[in-house]
Amino acid sequence: MASLLRGRMTHHHEGELVVFHIGMTINRWYRPDKWIPILGEMGPMLRELSTDPESGLKGFTVLLGARGPYLVQYWSSLEKLYSYASAPGQAHRPAWSRFNKRARTAEGAVGIWHETYVVERAESIYVDTPAMGLPRATSIVPVGARHDGARARVADGATPRTAGTE
Repeated sequence: MASLLRGRMTHHHEGELVVFHIGMTINRWYRPDKWIPILGEMGPMLRELSTDPESGLKGFTVLLGARGPYLVQYWSSLEKLYSYASAPGQAHRPAWSRFNKRARTAEGAVGIWHETYVVERAESIYVDTPAMGLPRATSIVPVGARHDGARARVADGATPRTAGTE
C-alpha cells in the first residue's frame, strides 16, 4: 500500500499539461467475447508508454465507472499525445485498427470514448492521501499559507514551486 502524504498537499507543474480521458463503454455485459479482447489492448500501450521517458506520458490513473473502465492520463504536450496516437510502429495504431475491425462485428456491444484537455491552469488539494492524480504525474508540494484556498491556487496557475517561497 502506498504511504500517506500527511498534511495538505498540492501539485506543481511548469509548461504544457494535457489531461486525456479514455474509456471503454460496455454496452452488453453478457458479450465478454466482444469486450474482453478490447479491454486487453490497453495494457501493452501503457507498458510501452511507461517505459519510454520520451513518450510524453507523465502518469495515469485507472478507474472503473458504471459502464466500464477508463483512464485519466497526464501528458507533457498535445503534440506528444498525437504523435503516439498516429505512430504506426507503436501499440496504439494497430490496436485502433483491431478495435475498428471488431466493432463492425460487435453489434454495439462495446464502445470507446476519449476527451482531451489542454490545461492552462489547474488547482488541486490532497489531504492525508497517497500521491495520486496530478501530484503523482507532476510533483507534489505542501500547501503554504498564501495558497490555502482553491481560488488562490487557481489564480497562480501552476502551483507554487516550494512552500518556502510564499
